[in-house]
Amino acid sequence: MTAASRPPKGETAFVTLVTNADFALGARALLRSLRLTDSGADLAVMHTDGVASDALAPLAAQGARLVPVDLLPTSDAFNHAHGKAELHGRAPFTKGQKPPFHTPLDNFAKLRLWQLDYARVVFLDADTLVLRNIDRLFGYPEFSAAPNVYEALADFRRLNSGVFTARPDPATFDRMLARLDAPGAFWRRTDQTFLQDYFPDWHGLPVFDNMLQYVWLDLPDLWHWPSIRVLHYQYEKPWQVPHPRADALRPLIDLWHAYAGDGPVPPTDSLPPPPGAAP
Repeated sequence: MTAASRPPKGETAFVTLVTNADFALGARALLRSLRLTDSGADLAVMHTDGVASDALAPLAAQGARLVPVDLLPTSDAFNHAHGKAELHGRAPFTKGQKPPFHTPLDNFAKLRLWQLDYARVVFLDADTLVLRNIDRLFGYPEFSAAPNVYEALADFRRLNSGVFTARPDPATFDRMLARLDAPGAFWRRTDQTFLQDYFPDWHGLPVFDNMLQYVWLDLPDLWHWPSIRVLHYQYEKPWQVPHPRADALRPLIDLWHAYAGDGPVPPTDSLPPPPGAAP
């Protein structure tokens, strides 16, 4: 990795990954949401080569430390197996639509956070918002993540890698890379499947630390605005135009746009419950 934009501020950081201009838009809203929680941790954005400086400038203006990272040095066979066409052909997404700017192979660059110069980090996907202070997560062990719940109780068996805790360590990174690109390796849901394999005894976070937006549609009785600390816009992104589920997800999309702007953010107790939720 090349030099970061500034030294770290302290030993803890919230970290996200930006691989294109679209995820830079998401990261700007995420960073603002973190700042509004009065967190005491540093803010770091890992970004890959090719993200334009004008897309990164608003992130630096939010106080983020910019950390250039390379994509992982994976083999040609690995890259072919995890390219968009091949991956989606073997493991199609049937529950929602991934946006056109989503590149599955880029997801593995998350592992670079184990090379960072912090003692403890909380990783957050760039399509998340932090609605309440989550500094307590720095006290959670490695590896802690919330279950991938958005449709049924069976989802509790799988983790979602949109929010997780980690302890950076170059030795861990080296071991990960060796397992990741083993001959014939195929990680059906990219980094998410790999991390669950690497950390089989992962610690479960409450679903409210990574509330997936499809809970609004599929499990409305689980949605409880006062409890939600992190909102995760899995599948379709709130800045997409056109958005295939804009009508069904309108309150969540409007909330994201409030954070993405510079004006006031509505308190969550003023937001409506999902349609169909029990009174």
